Amino acid sequence: MFKRILLAVDGSDHSIKAAEYSIALANKFDGTIDAVYVVDGGTAKKDVLHASTKFEIEKKRKEKIRPIRELLDESKSIFGTHVLHGEPGQTIVEFANERKFDCVVIGSRGLNPLQSFILGSVSHKVAKRAACPVLIIK
Repeated sequence: MFKRILLAVDGSDHSIKAAEYSIALANKFDGTIDAVYVVDGGTAKKDVLHASTKFEIEKKRKEKIRPIRELLDESKSIFGTHVLHGEPGQTIVEFANERKFDCVVIGSRGLNPLQSFILGSVSHKVAKRAACPVLIIK
């Protein structure tokens, strides 16, 4: 049923929980996981301002999603990771739809402080626009 799972991550506690659910789904349905981290314009600018080299920028981005990568490594699930650039909601939807995933797993809220007041705008956009089922984890 859920053979190809797209896991959207941003390093937040909710995305760590989403990773745990993705692993459970992959184990149950003998599926694979593709974890995607989307760098938006604001994050990219901040990264450039606070780093002196491209290597340092990449290192900080990998560090942000390190706990998720560790969970995936420990799970023995087959997985891939992708760092994409663009507006997170739209980029995740395009990636999911173009590659025909069976489901998307995403945290209900991310690292954006505004999202603590409402259902995360990224998860909301993905749920509305993805062509496959979306599991929102809180």
